[in-house]
Amino acid sequence: MTDFLKDLFGVSKPVIAMAHFPPLPGTPLYDAKSGVNGMLESMRTDMRKLLSGGVDGILFCNEGDRPYALHADFEAAAVMARIITELHPTDRPFGVDFLWDCKLPIAVALATGGSFVREVFTGVYESDMGLWSTDAAATLRYRHNIGADHVRVFYNVTPEFASFLGVRSLGERAKSAVISSLADVILVSGMAAGTEPKLDTLKEVKAAVSGMVPVFLNTGGKVENIRQYLSVADGVIVGSSLKVDGYTWNPVDEKRVKTFMTEVKAARG
Repeated sequence: MTDFLKDLFGVSKPVIAMAHFPPLPGTPLYDAKSGVNGMLESMRTDMRKLLSGGVDGILFCNEGDRPYALHADFEAAAVMARIITELHPTDRPFGVDFLWDCKLPIAVALATGGSFVREVFTGVYESDMGLWSTDAAATLRYRHNIGADHVRVFYNVTPEFASFLGVRSLGERAKSAVISSLADVILVSGMAAGTEPKLDTLKEVKAAVSGMVPVFLNTGGKVENIRQYLSVADGVIVGSSLKVDGYTWNPVDEKRVKTFMTEVKAARG
């Protein structure tokens, strides 16, 4: 179940750190004066701190693109591909995420050498973006048709800023995502970036897919709680708590990164 994680990251219970893009061209908060080159340099600084802090992998994401859209535009793909090509690590794996278009990260991962993507691939939700209806069948057929079957798919089954429409339990939905929609990893989130889910929620999902695929904590990992969450989870994706003052939109704080990794190593035993 978790063998591919050890092969990919070289450790048990890997830490995947977020490399957040500032607002991309075409979005309301884009800084046209700083431009793409300014974005590149700010992310270069964050990347240096994350890598020197000892994280096990990187996930590039358009976190700054508020309000989020369900479909990506051409400029988003172009700018993300350019910057990821220049900044991606060569000594540890990286992935791509786009809030919230499933095809773009697969294409960008293929173009840049990414190993995995994170998305909401299954379910129907009411959300801040409106009615959110996914299509795992179309997405995985797209992955196959462009020759990207090697790109692993990490399924967020509790998306932020949204609530599920239906009566199935979370455990049932997570298990179904593995069986019917071919998830490689299941992710469990809180209500927003930087917010942790209830530990019992993580336990429910872990029990439902036990022995099938790994389960990661997707949001809310902090120095204060990571030992507890990694007693259940097989890994963690972390962003906000590695930033200055633990605030999502701030630059990365290298001291926070190193302190977090110290706690993770203790949790691994």
